[in-house]
Amino acid sequence: MIPLKYNVRNLRVRWVNTLLTVIGTGAIVWSSCILFGLVEGLQHSLNVSGDPLDLIVMRKGSTSETNSGIELTKAEKIPTLSGVMRDDKGRPLAALELLNIPIVERLDGSRANLIVRGVDPVSSELRPNFQIVKDGGRMFEPGKGECIVSKNLTKRFKGAALGSELKVGEREKYRVVGVFSSGGSAAESEVWVDRKDLEQNIAREGITSSVQVRAASQADFESLRKTIENDTQFKLAAIPEVQYFAEQSKSSIFLKVAGTVIAILLTIGAMFAAANTMYAAVRSRTREIGTLRALGFSRTDVLMSFMGESVLLCSLGGIAGLLATLPLSAITYGTSNFNTFAEITIQFRFGPIVMLVAFLMTVAMGVFGGLFPAMRAVRMDVVTALREV
Repeated sequence: MIPLKYNVRNLRVRWVNTLLTVIGTGAIVWSSCILFGLVEGLQHSLNVSGDPLDLIVMRKGSTSETNSGIELTKAEKIPTLSGVMRDDKGRPLAALELLNIPIVERLDGSRANLIVRGVDPVSSELRPNFQIVKDGGRMFEPGKGECIVSKNLTKRFKGAALGSELKVGEREKYRVVGVFSSGGSAAESEVWVDRKDLEQNIAREGITSSVQVRAASQADFESLRKTIENDTQFKLAAIPEVQYFAEQSKSSIFLKVAGTVIAILLTIGAMFAAANTMYAAVRSRTREIGTLRALGFSRTDVLMSFMGESVLLCSLGGIAGLLATLPLSAITYGTSNFNTFAEITIQFRFGPIVMLVAFLMTVAMGVFGGLFPAMRAVRMDVVTALREV
């Protein structure tokens, strides 16, 4: 077998072609990792939002909270039902919540739909790892026109910084008194205000969008669901929160499909680039190939050597592209949730799936890019190759 250091030496000697190919393949891996990192970030945001004991109660026929409306007198009965979990203060873990989605100005001057959620005091206990961040102020006080915003939104919307005034409508504005995080869940794309404040500001007294309720046990979960859906005093849709966010995550399918198609096309382009580099290497090393064959190396040895050199070349580009994506882990990106048409903030996530994509792309570029040049090399006649000048 031809030693690997032979291939390393050749890549070093042809450093200009090597560098250009590494930059090209690295850029392709980098761009593909960004696409898949966005999809993984979106799916993570929605997956961590659901609790197996939580129900989202909406009007029957509603597909999301944005097109749901429940009479307040009916919604207020749900926290009193048997089987609702209680916190350490004895309060039922059931929150009436009201949604408003105004158009708000971003820091760059553009505008986007933003979820303003009117919440009850226990709403924070129904979100994963909810907390006011360090040096992030405090929780809002009801009736004072205050709000808290997610840490992600402070970097994206005008007036969302701590201590600023967030204007979300012609007559609707809130003083930002707190900044929160919620374990990367969907709540990190929202502004939270007191539900009664929001009712008055948007003139929707007597109506709530949904009720978030947590059951005390799995048996209570099923009992609550049946009661809410079948009892004549309710006749509402009680959707398991895990199922609700699974439906929401279907909006990422388009991004996933588009990302896969783009990645495949880019990989094919990189294969041609790698093949071009390797064909040039074969042409310039005809005498070397003849010498290797004369020294007793088999056609298989030569084939594996050139294939290995191609894979090594593309691997260098893949590693460079992957390393270039790591700083993006601290960046959040905004896109539209196709169910609510509101902005959802996503943090790039470079987990096992993205790593696997980078690995498969690198292998494909190296193997298929080097296959045909390597086959050309092994087909050379030894005597003819040795006579090449």
